[in-house]
Amino acid sequence: MADNLPSEFDVIVIGTGLPESIIAAACSRSGQRVLHVDSRSYYGGNWASFSFSGLLSWIKEYQESSDTVNEGPAWQEQVLEDEEAIALSKVDKTIQHVEVFCYASQDLPEDVEEAGALQKNHALVTSANSTEAANSACLPTEDESSSTVSSEVPAEQPPRSDPGSAPEVTEAEVSGETENLCDDKTCVLSTSGEGTSENVPVAEDITEQPKNNRITYSRIVKEGRRFNIDLVSKLLYSRGLLIDLLIKSNVSRYAEFKNITRILAFREGRVEQVPCSRADVFNSKQLTMVEKRMLMKFLTFCMEYEEHPDEYKAHEEMTFSEYLKTQKLTPNLQHFVLHSIAMTSETASSTLDGLRATKNFLHCLGRYGNTPFLFPLYGQGELPQCFCRMCAVFGGIYCLRHSVQCLVVDKESRKCKAIIDQFGQRIVSKHFLVEDSYFSENTCSHVQYRQISRAVLITDRSVLQADSDQQISILTVPPEEPGTSAVRVIELCSSTMTCMKGTYLVHLTCTSSKTAREDLEPVVEKLFTPYTEMEIENEVEKPRLLWALYFNMRDSSDVSRNSYNDLPSNVYVCSGPDCGLGNDNAVKQAETLFQQICPNEDFCPPPPNPEDIILDGDSLQPGASESGDVPEANSETPKEHANLEKPEEPSE
Repeated sequence: MADNLPSEFDVIVIGTGLPESIIAAACSRSGQRVLHVDSRSYYGGNWASFSFSGLLSWIKEYQESSDTVNEGPAWQEQVLEDEEAIALSKVDKTIQHVEVFCYASQDLPEDVEEAGALQKNHALVTSANSTEAANSACLPTEDESSSTVSSEVPAEQPPRSDPGSAPEVTEAEVSGETENLCDDKTCVLSTSGEGTSENVPVAEDITEQPKNNRITYSRIVKEGRRFNIDLVSKLLYSRGLLIDLLIKSNVSRYAEFKNITRILAFREGRVEQVPCSRADVFNSKQLTMVEKRMLMKFLTFCMEYEEHPDEYKAHEEMTFSEYLKTQKLTPNLQHFVLHSIAMTSETASSTLDGLRATKNFLHCLGRYGNTPFLFPLYGQGELPQCFCRMCAVFGGIYCLRHSVQCLVVDKESRKCKAIIDQFGQRIVSKHFLVEDSYFSENTCSHVQYRQISRAVLITDRSVLQADSDQQISILTVPPEEPGTSAVRVIELCSSTMTCMKGTYLVHLTCTSSKTAREDLEPVVEKLFTPYTEMEIENEVEKPRLLWALYFNMRDSSDVSRNSYNDLPSNVYVCSGPDCGLGNDNAVKQAETLFQQICPNEDFCPPPPNPEDIILDGDSLQPGASESGDVPEANSETPKEHANLEKPEEPSE
């Protein structure tokens, strides 16, 4: 309870998104006293993952227009004469234009509910052609959704956003060595050479598939806990900053990952697979022998482009798309490189941007599989919770459903001194980290935000059929009109523990130019066909769309600190998710802010080996003081660096 909280900390973090959670873990690891609070009832903020019922509760929360909030004790009387207050926002306004459509059969019996979770009211399920689809589709009633998806737990064990959404993640090691695991194999990263991964069961979805293949809305509701639906859709580059941080800090033991199995392209109305590694290129049946040699020659150059500046210096001023036309590549190859390998804008990315992105893609190949990307089992929402666990292990205190009413600022020094929480308790600290969405409109009156358009779809099969139905794919759909953004599509199968068997979970993301539905619905119509009863017997060419959600999310990643009004120097701002595919922006932001708070401390060092910890009163063993802080991961570092020069070779 609030009155049991200590009255003084070194760092107070408000919001449990990925950057805030990384900073909290780093500060706690370096010995700072950390209080980590969130007004929501789940971890992750806009980085969270939900079960199906949890997502419906989240949708209902943002579709309800009433801004009802529980008023706490008046905080004004807590502010002294020589102090002033910065009031924080009581309502999250980062999500807009939420629209839901249900295409699956809606013969929802009265007694159907998600096992162990919230009940649903079938009267609120709407058909795809209903004019009220944007406001009331598939939502639980008010008293049925009075509690949201997660409950507060002791700080030692922060939960996933929906604790019952799946079995507890098996503690697995994460390996710094090069591994080549893909398809149905779970990537288990390990910081030590002594792997125990053979004892770690690969998570499997054991739902029995009914003989009747028909997927109804009632079945989705009933198996809703099989879903872990991300609010933000991202992947991890296998040599990206987040993977390096997970391995270095040993936080990777709290999660498991799967390799993305396919890179896809959308060209001339068809979805086709893109060859990535050298082996893929030479095994490809869609490329001629001449194209294969062209592509390998160009990709080899991209890996070493910095050593041959004469090859691209004359083209630096042009876009990467124009540069590719000068490289004797066929239109087919230009499309693959631009949209599926570099994944850069056709009009906005320079030659250097494209070469840098292509090199990064190739550099990440082969570390854990045949593509550069990993995806965390149970969804992206696992990652903030992994760092929250690390923070709690080193003494951080966690409070969900705990809002902060204001920051207290000393008028003379212009430094923030304390917060006043919803119970009227005044808590003093030296440093304050606040996620952007908690600031009021007064503080953000000069801030210009971008928006991200998001869609979440449940479909009955993959956009590209293959021998295995357990494919995890990423597809980029190029923009049709100048000035609009390409749409990134990530398709997840049931082995990622994010959807039930017999379905796929599809995430669409792009930078907003209109509402999410206006931006993304044309792409949805290209790739999918709405589910109808008449098509059940007759096989249709495209996958059938069972359920769809559209929403816009605020992108605060490029906002300068100077844009906020009158922030004290010891108040630091963390942004929400950006539109990029990777997580590098969150890690860079966390490290930069941590260095401002603890300038002489290592950022998220690995925890000491328990055998090397010396307790008070124990006799000091020779060399123990040095070995206690030496990470086991160091033994793997030389091997890891040895693979950087030829990243594509392991995947041959």
